[in-house]
Amino acid sequence: MDRRAFFQQAFRNTGEKIVKLCDAKVTRQATHWIRPPYAQDELAFLLACTRCGACIAACPHEVIFPLAARLGITVAGTPAMDLLHKGCHLCEAWPCVAACEPGALKQHARGADTKDAPSALPRPFARVTIDTHACLPHQGPECGACKGSCPIPGALVWDMYRPRIDPEHCVGCALCRAACIAQPSAIKIEAMVGAMEVS
Repeated sequence: MDRRAFFQQAFRNTGEKIVKLCDAKVTRQATHWIRPPYAQDELAFLLACTRCGACIAACPHEVIFPLAARLGITVAGTPAMDLLHKGCHLCEAWPCVAACEPGALKQHARGADTKDAPSALPRPFARVTIDTHACLPHQGPECGACKGSCPIPGALVWDMYRPRIDPEHCVGCALCRAACIAQPSAIKIEAMVGAMEVS
């Protein structure tokens, strides 16, 4: 290997390591918020997002909001979803995605069988679980407040009179949480990029 090729290879190796370190850092940081549907992986999302606010303005249910400046210049002004207080309605035609000209939110294929076709639903953007110690039907009294709240067949299922989330179908819209009457809510939400709970 000549001198020039050596330095080119060293630069490539160093560049790859830096990208991996940055990716790991922003991914860890992103466990504190939930990005809108069809968001790219965090590093690609941050590189693409221009903080224009178009997706925020396009959300008819005001679920998307800009992250605060106190979180750092890297993420300040980028969109996240307030799934602790509202649910994503999985709107037809995905207005938030359609409004994103830079492509930080971009429809993608879901599963190997639909490689070239955009999916009707995004990949899961949040993990939803039920705290059986807080859920009223799991403690004896009937409730059913969340029954009928889920727009995805098979995501919120009922074993007799007790609700259960099927992670194979759930994308994390949190509409069941919005319907839950337990205080504190029996529906827990966490970001899919990591295991840190945000509820």
